[in-house]
Amino acid sequence: MFENREEKTEKIFDKASDTNMDKEQDRLHILELVADYCKKYHEKKEPFREGQRIPYASRVYDSREMVNLVDSALEFWLTSGRYTEQFEKGLAKYLGTEYCSLVNSGSSANLTAFMALTSPLLGERRICRGDEVITVAAGFPTTVTPIIQYGAVPVFVDVTIPQYNIDVTRLEAALSEKTKAVMIAHTLGNPFDLKAVRDFCVRHGLWLVEDNCDALGSRYEIDGEMKFTGTVGDIGTSSFYPPHHMTMGEGGAVYTGNPLLHKIIRSLRDWGRDCVCPSGCDNLCGHRFDRQYGELPLGYDHKYVYSHFGYNLKATDLQAAVGCAQLEKFPSFVERRKHNFARLKAALSGTEDSYILPAACEGADPSWFGFLITCREGVDRNRVVQYVEEKGVQTRMLFAGNLIKHPCFDEMRRDGKGYRVSGTLENTDRIMRDSFWVGVYPGMTDEMIDYMARILREACKK
Repeated sequence: MFENREEKTEKIFDKASDTNMDKEQDRLHILELVADYCKKYHEKKEPFREGQRIPYASRVYDSREMVNLVDSALEFWLTSGRYTEQFEKGLAKYLGTEYCSLVNSGSSANLTAFMALTSPLLGERRICRGDEVITVAAGFPTTVTPIIQYGAVPVFVDVTIPQYNIDVTRLEAALSEKTKAVMIAHTLGNPFDLKAVRDFCVRHGLWLVEDNCDALGSRYEIDGEMKFTGTVGDIGTSSFYPPHHMTMGEGGAVYTGNPLLHKIIRSLRDWGRDCVCPSGCDNLCGHRFDRQYGELPLGYDHKYVYSHFGYNLKATDLQAAVGCAQLEKFPSFVERRKHNFARLKAALSGTEDSYILPAACEGADPSWFGFLITCREGVDRNRVVQYVEEKGVQTRMLFAGNLIKHPCFDEMRRDGKGYRVSGTLENTDRIMRDSFWVGVYPGMTDEMIDYMARILREACKK
């Protein structure tokens, strides 16, 4: 006898239900095995031994990150998807800002942030070729690179020691009729004087981009309220490279409270397209085929209309999956960084005749990325660093030291074009000559901090 249609349909649904149940059980079994594997081979830590290598930074993770990563792999969506959306919403909520866009690196975050300010949608406030952007030379090059690539002119201002941030007393002197923005980083987690810089930008109608790549979780008191760095200016950026405050391997984020800037950021990140539909979605606005753009024919597919010259700067859902697990742990990371910094500074008390120890900006509550030291006159930075490294403690310079001294500036230095220095860079040059830093990442134990302090004490006596 032939089955009737109802019976056949019921069997098909039963089979599909059984298949889905088997699939879910297999997925959960795989993830359980992954968690066990991570606990067995990744989470067991040997106690610290003196002389053991202490890196300046390292990943801090457990089975949750690995489980999320494999869960995303099993789904095999690969490009930005549900984990990306979850991370963007989670980071925006943590920071207390309206919009967040995940990108593939902190460098791409800075590129996207600056590109957004060149958009024609901003009218007279857009940054054009030849316009000036105030910044510093004592930092990481990718804060400055987008300015130069877009034909704008970086104007370099000196920094203060021991805060290692922009000297706000020099802002007015750096201003010209061509100035359109300030784009600077919070150095090693220490916020710059956000009130002074913000007030300067408001007074002169300038954009403020906070490079927050080394300062995620740092806060600053402004208008009687503690606010997260990256949320006071017009745009903030983060990096999730392994040494940073949290990681997803590679990755970055751009965040803002301005809906127009958010629209531009998303367009530039997503090939420059005008359409706001996320990957895998079509026609959310209901007007995919009934509008006219530029000189395109009426009804041209909105998914292929480009309002900006953009790129594909999206991260993968695999990266975002790791980031979601990191975000859950992040507040504890911040607290441990503060603890490690305070313990190291206390342990170095009494070395001030040899070292200038770092200090927070007034009103700041830093999520420290590193512990920056400047050697005093008569103390050879190179000899100190070599001794510390020989004893197993990894060190780093303050990135470029003085960026305009590097080979990438050779042509501009020779031609005398492409950048401007306001005043002198005396402290910037001193940092290049005399400063270095060691880590305070959350995976460091008290024993590691105490050992670093002892080695640093020994080094300045050699």
